[in-house]
Amino acid sequence: MSAASMALAMLIADPVILGATPPPISQEKPADDVVQAEADTYDRMTIEAVVHGIGPFRFIIDTGSQRTVLSTALAATLGLAEGPQVRVVGIAGSRHVTTAQVHSIAVGALSFRNLTVPLLERINIGADGILGTDSLQHQRVLLDFTRNRISIADRAATATRGEFEIVVRAKRRSGRLILTNALIDGTRTDVVIDTGASGTIGNRALQRSLARKRQKALGTSEVSSVTGHLLPVELAVAGKLELGRMTLSNVPVAYADAPAFAELRLDRKPAIFLGMRELRAFKRVAIDFSSRKVLFDLVDAK
Repeated sequence: MSAASMALAMLIADPVILGATPPPISQEKPADDVVQAEADTYDRMTIEAVVHGIGPFRFIIDTGSQRTVLSTALAATLGLAEGPQVRVVGIAGSRHVTTAQVHSIAVGALSFRNLTVPLLERINIGADGILGTDSLQHQRVLLDFTRNRISIADRAATATRGEFEIVVRAKRRSGRLILTNALIDGTRTDVVIDTGASGTIGNRALQRSLARKRQKALGTSEVSSVTGHLLPVELAVAGKLELGRMTLSNVPVAYADAPAFAELRLDRKPAIFLGMRELRAFKRVAIDFSSRKVLFDLVDAK
């Protein structure tokens, strides 16, 4: 596979954004809000959102992004005034970008209000915006790959016991849920569930730990991020990812000195951002921010 094609296949949309305050969240009704999703060019899931009562626009649900983001094109369409700059750290680099004030973003029955959002180029986002973890902290995000649906709901309105085959506890850092009991080819690894990434990115600490495990190398390439930067990566296949009773085999990993790992203090020990290609191996995945759990349903055996 050429470097150019791999850069497209591995597009990452998981900015670590510093310098903004998380917005308050309002919810118009406590029931699940089920939204029909669409797969974008990079196999991520996008949904329809209404901004300032106008739309719908396409947004990525990104559990790897600390902040909700708008494209500069959408901000111009809405006539939003540019605000102070903030530093945005993506998987491949960082830059200072302007912000805007958004009064409301509605996804079905859910409404997120009074947000300070960074503005990024649509060509780098791959959508009109990103719904990040600042808007999801009190919610449970359910990705139903069988029916191609996303459900976002207050956990108090949803039952979880007995719904899923595998439940994994997580810790929270900078708004994200980090799974700490995973093993990749026997090496303990921190895992960030990243629904805004098409593939899986590993840090150099994991690569060094697995150096003697004879991983199958796939060559070199580069990944691109929402900041517009490109980052060289080394591609390899991990034999086995174990998380609770869950096992994934032959997991492609792109290894890189990604700034996002350092910003989350995940650069010194083995860690990965687990992307949508691997998550689609399951029937359903739920990311429950309130209870700090990630839940998995296995695909039925044929």
